[in-house]
Amino acid sequence: MLFGPANTLNWIAAWIYIIIYLGFGIILVLWMRKNNPGLLKERMTILKSSAKGWDEIIIFLATILFIALFLIIGFDAGRYHWSYAPIILKTIGFISIISSFILIFLVMKENTYLSRIVEVQKERGHSVITTGPYKYVRHPMYVGVIIMFFFTPLALGSIYGLIPALLLIVLIVIRTYKEDRMLHRELQGY
Repeated sequence: MLFGPANTLNWIAAWIYIIIYLGFGIILVLWMRKNNPGLLKERMTILKSSAKGWDEIIIFLATILFIALFLIIGFDAGRYHWSYAPIILKTIGFISIISSFILIFLVMKENTYLSRIVEVQKERGHSVITTGPYKYVRHPMYVGVIIMFFFTPLALGSIYGLIPALLLIVLIVIRTYKEDRMLHRELQGY
């Protein structure tokens, strides 16, 4: 989704991004496989019949925006150069993306109930997590993902990529609100 719209493989920032993204993914999967295979199985499940209607809509819209994010970045930073991001913004972008991946790893290490869909996993004894990153913020995974979405266009050199990134962030805020309401009703102690 980056190199096609860019119409080139000669894009150093995109290669760095892919290496970081794949490196994190491989490390995370290997860690989950060894330390928490149940979480790995849970994270590999894209949708379940227990998904709420509003969550399915948010996931669908987020998927479209995620694809648009990389297409716009590819056209902007890779092919047409509609906008310009100075090296300092790119550097801050990559540092922030790495930081977001570290936070996401810490969240996955702490929360064994971290499903892709919003749900209470009663069959697994779901309880409120208050340790690790959760002692500072109720939704640390969303914080990490927001950081990643916001800084990805900057790291890759696209200001126009911030448009779908900001729309993704709005969806995450809406999802957080809806999830909080559901968890207050359905998860004891939340």
